[in-house]
Amino acid sequence: MPETTDFDVIVIGTGAGGGTLAHRLAPSGKKVLLLERGDYLPRERDNWSSTAVFVTAKYRAPEFWLDKHGDEFPPEVNYYVGGNTKFYGAALFRLRPQDFGELRHYGGFSPAWPISYDDLEPYYTEAEHLYRVHGRHGEDPTEGFASADYRYPPVEHESRIQQLSDDLGKLGLHPFHLPIGVDLDQDTLGHPTLHSACIRCDRVDGFPCLLKAKSDAEVICVEPALQHPDVTLQTRANVQRLETDPTGRSVTGVVTELADGSTVTYRGSIVVVACGAVNSAVLLLRSANDQHPNGLANGSDVVGRNYMRHNNLALMAVSKEPNPTAFQKTMALHDWYLGADDWDYPMGGIQMLGKSDAEQVRSGAPRWAGRVSPTMPFEEIAHHAVDFWLCGEDLPLPDNRVTLEKDGRIRLTLDEKNNVEGVKRLRHKLQGMLGDLGMEHHLLDHSVYLHKAMPIGATAHQAGTVRFGSDPASSALDANCKAHELDNLYVADTSFFPSIGAVNPSLTAIANALRVGDHLLERLG
Repeated sequence: MPETTDFDVIVIGTGAGGGTLAHRLAPSGKKVLLLERGDYLPRERDNWSSTAVFVTAKYRAPEFWLDKHGDEFPPEVNYYVGGNTKFYGAALFRLRPQDFGELRHYGGFSPAWPISYDDLEPYYTEAEHLYRVHGRHGEDPTEGFASADYRYPPVEHESRIQQLSDDLGKLGLHPFHLPIGVDLDQDTLGHPTLHSACIRCDRVDGFPCLLKAKSDAEVICVEPALQHPDVTLQTRANVQRLETDPTGRSVTGVVTELADGSTVTYRGSIVVVACGAVNSAVLLLRSANDQHPNGLANGSDVVGRNYMRHNNLALMAVSKEPNPTAFQKTMALHDWYLGADDWDYPMGGIQMLGKSDAEQVRSGAPRWAGRVSPTMPFEEIAHHAVDFWLCGEDLPLPDNRVTLEKDGRIRLTLDEKNNVEGVKRLRHKLQGMLGDLGMEHHLLDHSVYLHKAMPIGATAHQAGTVRFGSDPASSALDANCKAHELDNLYVADTSFFPSIGAVNPSLTAIANALRVGDHLLERLG
């Protein structure tokens, strides 16, 4: 437990937002307290086990939320130092410049942000360098201006993925190297190559990295931040509520339950909430008081509303030739991100997933009966598998929301058919090319990767529940992510997103945390 309960800044959460923010503040000499609900993730062989990670969900939090019908489901949340970045795929994309303006979709409109791509661009560059992103700007025709290239060259495709990239190019498309945050060695010719452990196991996409070769928030930000004497981390610290002064204008206490069951109240000049879009909204709603009867920062009634999580499809194709690729997550395709010749609305993007193994194939086999040869063993199917991730934009809807039951349980109300037509058409585009790409003609559902027996539980890309904006009547936060109604309360995870685009949100959360960090440093003097 920290020696004092008084700090300059208290950051609740250690993921892409909170961990990065702490890293930005660490050299300032200000007293910073990091509060993490979980503990350090154990480093053990099960970190690399498909069965442990995906099938039995060993590392998922042992909790259940309620859906709109009141039925329980297990959310994909992980409470560890580093947050959900311990399990993310480290695909670190920028939003497209168009994502910052209003976009018309088939299912409705994606709203504009109060900041522009140009405002965030310098921080995107810093974030890419900080998180060791490997890539090459200029390959993706939909990307925006980049003031500097990636510090590290792209991870080169292995032979089967290079052939896939070449075949896509022959069809007039523009595949590009997927920007990914990993630690690479150099081969004998000085070219970047994967860490030897990654070559053996391909355990980046969705797995914790046993050797810390993945650029997660613990490795990149929290550990370096803790080298500074004024930065303190308290693990197994479950924040229960935020208290305010009698005017309701300032947070005066962070009431926290510790592992031994005791409760301590921390005080900070500035309090930053970065618990993940669902739990950040829950904390603000749970902190309701006489001055804020609907929850902190919620005079506009938007806290908990506009929940977004992407319209994702995890799919597996079967290559006619073997696919011996060890590290498959090296390519993406955005040709239909904003539309197509035969479709005037955004569809989204396609990227490679980590390589299927026999354990994953076996766990999904009942759904594939009759789709592949029943005589082909699981190991052989996995040897021919080529895995894709399709990502379409979910639109913010006020009734897609997080609420609290009277007993404190979390309810997540979600329209799972919101704006899904784009990603359906994206799947049709991919399936129509399979013959030209050396694949069998069927795409197989790879839903075990997402535990999609309960699709609402796929919360990895959660965003939007405490949106920022220029109008306090329709947003909870200002452009600096400070609550309109409180002088010292900020939110620095993906909760602030007014829209989510169709790329992984982590890099935008990281870049924004750096931006908010600079604002706080200026405020703190």
